[in-house]
Amino acid sequence: MAISQVDYFFLFVISYVLVGLLTPLMRKIALARGVLDRPNSAHKSHKNPVPYLGGVAIIIGVVLVSYIALISNKFTWSNFWLATSVLGPAVVMGLVGLWDDLKSLNPLPRFIGQSIAGLVVAIILILNDNIGNPTGITVLDAAITVLWIVGICNSINFFDNLDGGAAGTVAITAISLTYLAITGDQYFIAALSIVVAGSTLGFLIWNRAPARIYMGDAGALFLGILIATLTIRFKPSTDNLVISFAIPVLLLAIPILDTTVAVLSRLRRKVSPFQGGKDHLSHRLVRYGLSRKVAAITLWLLSALYGLFAVLVSLQNFDYEFLVLTIALVVWISLFALFLNTKDE
Repeated sequence: MAISQVDYFFLFVISYVLVGLLTPLMRKIALARGVLDRPNSAHKSHKNPVPYLGGVAIIIGVVLVSYIALISNKFTWSNFWLATSVLGPAVVMGLVGLWDDLKSLNPLPRFIGQSIAGLVVAIILILNDNIGNPTGITVLDAAITVLWIVGICNSINFFDNLDGGAAGTVAITAISLTYLAITGDQYFIAALSIVVAGSTLGFLIWNRAPARIYMGDAGALFLGILIATLTIRFKPSTDNLVISFAIPVLLLAIPILDTTVAVLSRLRRKVSPFQGGKDHLSHRLVRYGLSRKVAAITLWLLSALYGLFAVLVSLQNFDYEFLVLTIALVVWISLFALFLNTKDE
């Protein structure tokens, strides 16, 4: 069922305001309970303890607005289970992330949780024929879905290393996906995406440099699996298989770039990929002489550029989609070479 532009506007505004109000409340709770990110390791960039639990505000905002909208707009059980199939695994991963924020888990439990969540999402999508780009081979579809879910979940978690970096990038990705979903008449994906955009921007009020609160693993893992699920459910309007598979990758090209550079950098230094370090794109931009604020804006602009690339290649009657895709690939490879050849730490 179609959703009006007014409805999308209200979903965005309500999400923005709700999370904007919830975040300082979670900040007070975090300060009172001592749930703080302390600069007690070499890879930490901040000098003073910063409270966590911003991710809890994002989770509450996204879930609350989504279900209220669902109930108030001709509620049906089929739509309820559809929303739950997307939000449920994300909430579970958010709780795993919250546990990590509180107890500092080893990487293995997080990876196991991500893999289980990815498998659950794959089963749900395959059983309901909701994969946007199915290959027609069930085992391959399941493998691609699990790999995508785990990969993007880790990418967003890795990317959350700079004030406002992850929140702003996820917001830009969600806005781009909202446009693509609206133009493709995929209203469920569009509605959830605009709620994610409003929620992350509401959180960004408090998370931009200098950050007064972090989203923590709770927010990063929740947003990671949610945006991964929405992008893999999205069915591009193009009939070209290459372009169809490229669109989700373009939407998340910058977090993927960050993870690729960081992991390869650590492997060549014979360091565990899961060990923290100052080898992310944000750290390299700062070493180039940019301030942390300008570094975040740079990453947002790059994310917006790739969001634009995704929109352009999806346009019907557009004869230059492969040219745009080639440009996007050349820019990505150039950025990869530039960042990887920058001093690691």
